[in-house]
Amino acid sequence: MIALSPAAPADHEALTAFLRGADLTLSGLGSPSVHLWIERDADGAVAATTGFELSADGRDALIRSVAVREDRRRAGAGSALARYAIERAAAGGARRAWLFSRRSGPFWRKLGFEVADRHELARRLPDTYQVRLFGETGQLDREVAWRRPLP
Repeated sequence: MIALSPAAPADHEALTAFLRGADLTLSGLGSPSVHLWIERDADGAVAATTGFELSADGRDALIRSVAVREDRRRAGAGSALARYAIERAAAGGARRAWLFSRRSGPFWRKLGFEVADRHELARRLPDTYQVRLFGETGQLDREVAWRRPLP
């Protein structure tokens, strides 16, 4: 069972450290346009995160910051986190979910994602922090994009 709560400004330092350790994008973590949730363990340490950013028109969501501490992997927590972000994005009006992932294709495929054109992702979500960062640094051309329709 995952007990998520919205990330608050006081969580920023711990969230940044956790996502850095997971080798995930840190840009925009403190922005109100980045919707993030965290789970803390009994000691108060961040144990899991998930989130998304919406396009300007709200039709597309960029799923991001889905991470589970290593000792909690392979127990379904990652899938639950991803579904949580997907469901919240759909509830907010998004019709398509997108993400970048070079390493976790099989995981995302199990959740209904298919390989997509990274430049189409960038066109649909140009104002998201991750797309802007990847465009500015040249990382966009090395990324693998994924997408799926939302209910």
